[in-house]
Amino acid sequence: MVDISVPESLEGPLPSAQDSETGIYVYSIIECPEPRTFGKIGIGGRGDGVYTVHYKDLAAVVSRSLLVVYDPTRENVLAHEHVNEVIIEEGFTPVPMSFGTLFKTEKDIVEFLEDTYDALRDVLVKMKDKLEFGLRVNWAREEVLAEIERDDEGIRRLKEEISKSQQSSTYFARMQLGRMVEQALADKSDAYVRDIYEYLREAAIASRSNKPIGDKMIMNAAFLVERDKAGQFDQKVTEIAQRYEGKLSFRYTGPWPPYNFVTIRLQLERSAVV
Repeated sequence: MVDISVPESLEGPLPSAQDSETGIYVYSIIECPEPRTFGKIGIGGRGDGVYTVHYKDLAAVVSRSLLVVYDPTRENVLAHEHVNEVIIEEGFTPVPMSFGTLFKTEKDIVEFLEDTYDALRDVLVKMKDKLEFGLRVNWAREEVLAEIERDDEGIRRLKEEISKSQQSSTYFARMQLGRMVEQALADKSDAYVRDIYEYLREAAIASRSNKPIGDKMIMNAAFLVERDKAGQFDQKVTEIAQRYEGKLSFRYTGPWPPYNFVTIRLQLERSAVV
C-alpha cells in the first residue's frame, strides 16, 4: 500500500458553520493536462460544480465548499464517493484524497501539487488504469456445521458416544467436542478464503485483506484490477459464488478508486477543530 503524507497549507482552527468561509474540497488527484468539469455534484448539498485545478499534467478534482469539518455521515461519504465514481466513468484513474480534505484557495492546491509533484506522479504511474473492487463473503454457519458433523469421523463418533452415555464424564467429552467443532469451523473458513483468493488471483494485480465484520463474515477483501480485466474479474467472482451457492454469500462492489492501495493523507496543522 502506498501512503503519501504531506503538509497542508490550511492552518488554524476551522470555523463553525455559523461563521464559515468558503474553501475548496478535494476529492482526488488525476493525470489531466486540460481543464475538465464533472457536473454539479459537489459535497455539501449546494449543487457546487466539480472541476479541476492544475499543475503541469496533474489535476486536483475539487468543488467549492463551506470551510467546515465534514462529518462522515452516509450522505457526505456517498457524495465524496460519487464524484470519484463519475471520474472513473470518464476514463480517469483517481488517486483518492482522504475524506474531508479542504484547502482555503486554489493557490494552496497548486502549491500542494507542486510540492508533492514527484510523489504524486509516481503513484499515478503505478495506479494508471487500475481499479479497486471490494468483496465481502458471509457463510451459512449452520449449513457448514452440518456438513462438518456429517463428514468429520472424529466429531461424528464423539457425538454418538455422548448421546449414548449417561455418565458425568460426558461433561468433559462435550467440552472436547466443542473445541473440535470450533477448530473444524476455523479450518473450513480458512480453506474457503484460500480457495477464493486463489481463484481470483490471475485476474487481479494485488489484494488486501481487511478485518471481517460480525460473526457471519469470513472474508473482507479489496482487489486491485487492471481496467481491461474488470470483466474477467467480474466473471470469476460470479463463478466462485456459484461454486459455493448455499454455503457462502458474496457481496461484490466496485469499481472504486484504489482506496485500499493508495491514499493521500494530509498532516493537518491545526491547533483545534471546531
